[in-house]
Amino acid sequence: MKRWIQLACAALLPAVLAAGEAQPARQDDAAIAQGKSMKASKTYLYLLRKTPFFTSLSTAQLRWTIDHSREWEVEPGTVITQCTGAGATDAWVLLDGGWQLEHDGQAYRAGHADSGKWFSARQASGACRLVATGHSYVMQIARAEFDAMLAQGFALGKHLDAGYRYYAEIFGNAPAGAQGPQAAP
Repeated sequence: MKRWIQLACAALLPAVLAAGEAQPARQDDAAIAQGKSMKASKTYLYLLRKTPFFTSLSTAQLRWTIDHSREWEVEPGTVITQCTGAGATDAWVLLDGGWQLEHDGQAYRAGHADSGKWFSARQASGACRLVATGHSYVMQIARAEFDAMLAQGFALGKHLDAGYRYYAEIFGNAPAGAQGPQAAP
C-alpha cells in the first residue's frame, strides 16, 4: 500500500507543480512529466578540474574521484534520484547544466555553481525528487565512496556547508554537517 501511495504521489507531483504556476507550462515541465533515462558518460580530468564542486582538489584526488564515481548525461526531464528507494543515500554532484529539487509542491532550481550543486537524500525530509532542467552532466558517488572522500580530507567543506544551509531552508531541518562527517551527504 505504501509503495502505491508513493507511486501515485510521484505521478501527481508534476500536475500539482503546474497547477500552482500562474504562467503557462514551459517545455521542460512537459519533459519532466514524461521522465527520461540517464546515459553513462566518461569523466574527463581536465573538465572535472574546472567544475566548481571539485576546484580545490589535487590531481590525485580528482583521479580518485573519477575512479570511485559514475558520470551520467541527462536530458531535460530526467529524474536523477528520488528521496526514497535504491541509491537514495548516494551523493550527486551537478557537473554541468541544471537541475531542480521538487519537494512539497515547490521546485528549487540550481546550476553547477549554486549552493544546490550537490544533493543527497540524507539532507531531505519527506518525499522529493531531483530532476534535470536542461541537458546536464551529473556525477553519482556511492555513500561509502563519499564517506571515504571525507575521511581522506578532500577539500569540499565550503561547498558542503553552503549546501547544508540551502537544504536546511528547503526542508526546515538542521544541517547534517553540524553532526560531523558521518552525517554528510
